[in-house]
Amino acid sequence: MSRLIVVSNRVAPIVEGKPTAGGLAVGVFDALKQTGGVWFGWNGDIVEGATSPDTVQRELRDNITYATVALSRSDYDQYYRGFSNGMLWPVFHYRPDLSRYDRREYAGYCRVNQWLVDRLKPMVQPDDRLWVHDYHLLPFARACRQAGIRNRIGFFLHIPFPVEPVMTTVPPHRELMEAMCAYDLVGFQTDADRRAFVDYVCRRLGGVRRGDHHIEVGGHCIRVGVYPIGIYPDEIQQLSLKHSRSRQITNLKQGLQQRRLMVSVDRLDYSKGMIERFTAFERLLEMTPAHRGQVTFVQIAPPSRSDVEQYRQIRRQLESAAGRINGRWSDLAWTPLRYINKSYDRSMLMSLFRASQVGYVTPLRDGMNLVAKEYVAAQPPEDPGVLVLSEFAGAAEELGDGALLVNPYDADGMAETLDRALTMPLPERLDRYRGMLARLTENNLSRWRDRFLDDLSEAPATAPAAAA
Repeated sequence: MSRLIVVSNRVAPIVEGKPTAGGLAVGVFDALKQTGGVWFGWNGDIVEGATSPDTVQRELRDNITYATVALSRSDYDQYYRGFSNGMLWPVFHYRPDLSRYDRREYAGYCRVNQWLVDRLKPMVQPDDRLWVHDYHLLPFARACRQAGIRNRIGFFLHIPFPVEPVMTTVPPHRELMEAMCAYDLVGFQTDADRRAFVDYVCRRLGGVRRGDHHIEVGGHCIRVGVYPIGIYPDEIQQLSLKHSRSRQITNLKQGLQQRRLMVSVDRLDYSKGMIERFTAFERLLEMTPAHRGQVTFVQIAPPSRSDVEQYRQIRRQLESAAGRINGRWSDLAWTPLRYINKSYDRSMLMSLFRASQVGYVTPLRDGMNLVAKEYVAAQPPEDPGVLVLSEFAGAAEELGDGALLVNPYDADGMAETLDRALTMPLPERLDRYRGMLARLTENNLSRWRDRFLDDLSEAPATAPAAAA
């Protein structure tokens, strides 16, 4: 039986129930937990110097072999901080104004992809399937083909994929897209992302559509699909009960004194729309005096990429906005906004979701956003809260009928929607919750994994070595 080899930028053995890196880590761990195999990538270590060490560290745990490498400081700065997160991340989140391009960083990005392939190649057996994840590894399949690896290779993008005019703001866009065409299967979170990829390949690379799911380009037929990543609702429900009577949750409820609770949980990032969210919450207090003193908004935002100035700037902006809002609206008995810059145990977050009346999930752009799905799954079935969700989150395609969709650039519109969420009667809340939960149960994490791997097994013949 063929093994599954998962390749991702970051690899860290997961302790179930503890904080993780997000949807990628949870999804990858689940896939490997079911099938066994190898998880290959960077271990998070940075070695001072210009050359990354060649040693591959191996650890076997729960039927998963974690095969990891360290990066040199130079490779980390060029491949990870540089091209991946200084160029691709902002552009793929529709913020080319925040991107920067440096040819040396792009060269480092390509070099590290090739170096990773060279480290992985001795471990690959003829029947293995390779599943490559995310924007750090766009050219990985091309490097594999050039190294003589003929195995089936699938790629899944966890973040949005930009439309052609935005993608072309990446100077080496054509080379990157040609490299992506060396994969046998390319998967996206939403149909909009899939269409953007197909349109680019057909318009710029001469690709030809072959039915609903395939494109032929350069003599190679690629399967392209949509695989929205999911969760396990039953597991989330159980986690939400774990700390529901803990001292922290009990103290929170006592401190609220029957006030309504709104909750947001995001990694600290400009794509999450937290400044716009704070502004809309303040507009709610301005427009609807009845909510003053009656609602508390908790924003949890663990630090992220603190070695990048843009992220330090976001943190300062949020701290300033939170201080200004609280200075304007607080009284001796009420603090309207609690901004918390730290991480929490995942089960604690699920219990916090369960205790809240509104889930406030409004990214400016997001691939999926599993927080939205986790919020719904964590709700008490007899008295569920309301999900307020950005129309620019991938989750909106699945949850749009039950969530209250908002445009995060419209502060007044969001404020009006928050008022509706806070005052929604129980029968409507129950109807919306049940519809969303049914969809989450149907499209759970196993379905995401199985659909992708089944399609990879049925993808057209492996790309030739000349693919470039």
